[in-house]
Amino acid sequence: MEWKFNNDTPIYQQIMEQIKAMIATGRLKAGDKLPSVRELAVEAGVNPNTMQKAMSELEREGLLCSRRTSGRFVAKNPEKANSLQEELMIECIKEFIESMKKLGYSAGDSINLVEKYWDADI
Repeated sequence: MEWKFNNDTPIYQQIMEQIKAMIATGRLKAGDKLPSVRELAVEAGVNPNTMQKAMSELEREGLLCSRRTSGRFVAKNPEKANSLQEELMIECIKEFIESMKKLGYSAGDSINLVEKYWDADI
C-alpha cells in the first residue's frame, strides 16, 4: 500500500480515508486479509497505536472485521461498500463544484468542461 499524509487532518483519519478509498475502488475486496497492524505501521511510517486506532474505527464502521487468530479482513458487506463508493463520489463532486464556483464557472460551463475533458488524457 502507498501512504500519503498531510498536516491538515489527524493521521488515523487519513489512514481510514485511504483504506476506504481502496475498498471503494476495489483495490481491497471483501474477504481480503490485511497485513498486521505492526506491518502496516512500519509500511506507513506511523506509530502502531495510530494504525490500531484507524483499524479499530474501520471495524466499528463495519468495513473491517477481525478473526481472533487470523487477523483483520475486509468485511463482506456489499451494501456498505456501495454506500462508501457513493460517499466518496459525492465528496469529490462537492469539492469540484466548490472549486468551479470559486473560479466563477456556472453549472452549465462546468458540465461542458467535464464533457470536453472526460475522455482526454490529462
